[in-house]
Formats: sequence, C-alpha cells, structure tokens
Amino acid sequence: MKKFGEEFKKFITRGNVMDLAVGMIIGAAFTAIVTSLVNDIIMPLISIATGGVSFENWNITVGTASVNIGNFVAAILNFIIIALVIFAIVSSINKYHERKKKEEEAAPPTTKVCPYCKSEIPLDATRCPHCTSEQLAEEKTEE
Repeated sequence: MKKFGEEFKKFITRGNVMDLAVGMIIGAAFTAIVTSLVNDIIMPLISIATGGVSFENWNITVGTASVNIGNFVAAILNFIIIALVIFAIVSSINKYHERKKKEEEAAPPTTKVCPYCKSEIPLDATRCPHCTSEQLAEEKTEE
C-alpha cells in the first residue's frame, strides 16, 4: 500500500497532470461564460425574433411528460460556440508554429562545417577552433 501511495504521489505531481488540471479549471470557467452568453443573450434574441416566446417555453408536452426543446437548442449552441473557439485557438497556434518553422528554414546559415574535422564553425571563421586548420575563403560559402 505504501508503494501505491508513492507511485500516486509521483503521478499527481508530474507537470502534465498539473497542466491538465489547470486546463480543466479554465475550461470549466470558459464553459460557464459561454453558457451565460447563450442563455442570457443569444436565446433571448432568438426568442424576440420568433415572436417573443421564451426558449424555456419551447417544449412539447406528451401526456404528463415535457420535452424541453429550448434547453436542447441552448446546449447545441453552447457546444457550437465552444467548438468554434477551440478551433480558432488551435488553428491560430498551428499557423504560428508553421510561420515560425518557415522563418527558421528561410534564415541564412550562420555556420559551416570544417572540411578537416567536420565540426560546425561560424561562417566568418578563419581557423577552426577544434582542429585549428586554416579556413580558405572559398570554403566560407560551402555548407
């Protein structure tokens, strides 16, 4: 049992678990904001556009059971808004990483390989700091 406790402590204090916990807390707060946006702003505007019927009253009564269509529509809108925001965030992060990668690939080289010891040295080096060989002028353009 003591080994289980130590393993659990190691697992729970890992960085990934903490990152996940923070993400879940922020996600829950964001969900509350989106739910309020849908329930307090979007659905009332839809109700006004449909003749002033409150979405909470959008239901079908079958015998003694009530099917709450308005609540279901609100849940769908919550999902769509959250999915759109997540898509926008992930898309912008991916574009940022792609742009960063292109910038790194397009940057001119700042180093070259010594033809004698094959160490990487600065382009403007006149001697290799590793093998002390003289670097000729034409070697400066080689990669």
